Amino acid sequence: MSVSSQKTGPSLTQEILSHLGLTNKTAAWGTLGTLRTFLSFSVDKDVQRLLRAIAGRGVDHNAIVDVLTNRSREQRQLISRAFQERTQQDLLKSLQAALSGNLERIVVALLQPAAHFDAWELKTALKDSGSPEDVAVEILATRTPPQLKECLAVYKHNFQVEAKEDIKSKTSGFFRDLLLALAKGCRESYSGVTDYNLAEQDVQALMRPAGRSTESTWVLVFTQRNPEHLVRVLDQYQRYTGHGFEKTVRDRLHGAAQVALLSLASVIRNTPLYFANKLQQALQETEPNYQDLMRILISRSETDLLSIRAEFKKKFGKSLYSSLQDAVKGDCQSALLALCRAEDL
Repeated sequence: MSVSSQKTGPSLTQEILSHLGLTNKTAAWGTLGTLRTFLSFSVDKDVQRLLRAIAGRGVDHNAIVDVLTNRSREQRQLISRAFQERTQQDLLKSLQAALSGNLERIVVALLQPAAHFDAWELKTALKDSGSPEDVAVEILATRTPPQLKECLAVYKHNFQVEAKEDIKSKTSGFFRDLLLALAKGCRESYSGVTDYNLAEQDVQALMRPAGRSTESTWVLVFTQRNPEHLVRVLDQYQRYTGHGFEKTVRDRLHGAAQVALLSLASVIRNTPLYFANKLQQALQETEPNYQDLMRILISRSETDLLSIRAEFKKKFGKSLYSSLQDAVKGDCQSALLALCRAEDL
């Protein structure tokens, strides 16, 4: 992974987020998305425009992308229902018939309810032995409690099996225990009061010698404590040991377990930076990882993509928008750029 050493001044986005104290916060749910509710929304006009886009001699990709990437997920659901009522046709199937490749995959993801999209991605991560282990952690650890609850309910309804049963059958050891604990959604919320005694207890627990009981403690601490508490614990751990907790994870765990806990620690330390790193990894592959790019840009477009963009520019010295322009080819480029929204100068 190459990181530009060129020093640039902070972008407007970075300055705004810095002044607001939101560049590394996960508490800004719903306020820092690039995609907002379209104020001049007219469901009838959008249905007519989509009909013209797929009914003409040639499919109008630009019109389809323009409508779907400028409406909130809730508005897109209203368009789907209205399209069905007015045409007796399913919008998703109509667009699938008209499109292909990565653009088709993006459109399908945009038209799905968020919980259905997450459930499908989680199922894919669990059933695919070659799937990056942190995809499951990403979904289970970065969704709000209501989002996670709905995702798991949809998972059970769509696949006729509880997600926890798939986790038990498809994974093992520490990785399995971590995913099962995350799937319970039992993380404490921040009360605004710092419990210094509990922080000290957790640091001491993380410093215990390797063993099964130690790993069980790691699972409990990292899946139940609130992020603010855990950041304090991780900082204190480094002061006591002289190295980050991540080094301990690399020394003691291997394979899926190591990847999963490192991913979770990254989410806890700085969620937008975690996603910025994942986007950079997806763009650095010989062929861009379109699945990762699509999942992250769509799922974060209405929550914190502005923060992710700021972290991306800060770390890699190049805007996410420009990086997408350079790496992504084909007719899906315009859709991904529309979700990213703008250049960070």
